[in-house]
Amino acid sequence: MPMERRTFRVGLIQMSCAPDPNENLEKALWRIREAAGMGAQVVCLQELFRSQYFCREENAELFALAEPIPGPSTEALGRLAAELRVVLVASLFERRAAGLYHNTAVVIGAGGELLGRYRKMHIPDDPLYYEKFYFTPGDLGFRNFETPYGRLGVLVCWDQWYPEAARLTSLQGANILFYPTAIGWHPAEKEEFGALQRDAWTTIQRAHAIANGVYVAAVNRVGFEGPAGRGLEFWGSSFVSGPFGEVLAQASESAEEIVIADCDPRRVEDVRRNWPFFRDRRIDAYQPIVQRWLE
Repeated sequence: MPMERRTFRVGLIQMSCAPDPNENLEKALWRIREAAGMGAQVVCLQELFRSQYFCREENAELFALAEPIPGPSTEALGRLAAELRVVLVASLFERRAAGLYHNTAVVIGAGGELLGRYRKMHIPDDPLYYEKFYFTPGDLGFRNFETPYGRLGVLVCWDQWYPEAARLTSLQGANILFYPTAIGWHPAEKEEFGALQRDAWTTIQRAHAIANGVYVAAVNRVGFEGPAGRGLEFWGSSFVSGPFGEVLAQASESAEEIVIADCDPRRVEDVRRNWPFFRDRRIDAYQPIVQRWLE
């Protein structure tokens, strides 16, 4: 059976993060082993998994958390990927050069090789999400990665709100879109807006799955980070959606969990035959989309 026709199993690692980056790396490696033991062939870690979410403040000392790619994290992940014969998607704080940093997702092949990287394109700047202080916007465009188990599209967190990003990544042939994520509630907002915010987060990504006829996997962290009353409560809820928008598997809001789901590329083709959005796209009429605003 051709590679693109095989079902493959995805594992999402939802975990809390400690202040010590080495502790987080060891926990991630352990969880990857667990996921592989559950049959996962492609395992994705949450956004910036090596540290707590440092973008809650603007602090130049925190640039010390960044690392080169290739570097210590990709070396450790590569050794484990080769041992377990799994593909890994991991989000890292990339030090590209002095004063030049990115929020970058790497894809590690089943032989331990670095297949490539995606640099986060959309960079937020909101209360407790001060990412523009740390990250230069990505300059590699939207990318796909061919692996022995499936063709992967990788985006990062804030990218997940943009239909253009999902579309351009899907148009390159991805079977599944991965979204490593770090998103949570401001304590003062949770009671009034929390349910709506979380529902919007799930809905937009399920909509990407439907509009593009692809699987979508979003992996978030859990736990409270920051000072009491002024930190973020990450809402977990990592999930995998099928190409019809159906939620195949989902984690809780607060527990460390491994989400497992099977992805069948034949399902992608079946859905697209019945909902032929790619066939009916009016590519001759979309030029205005590249404008900031239409007066």
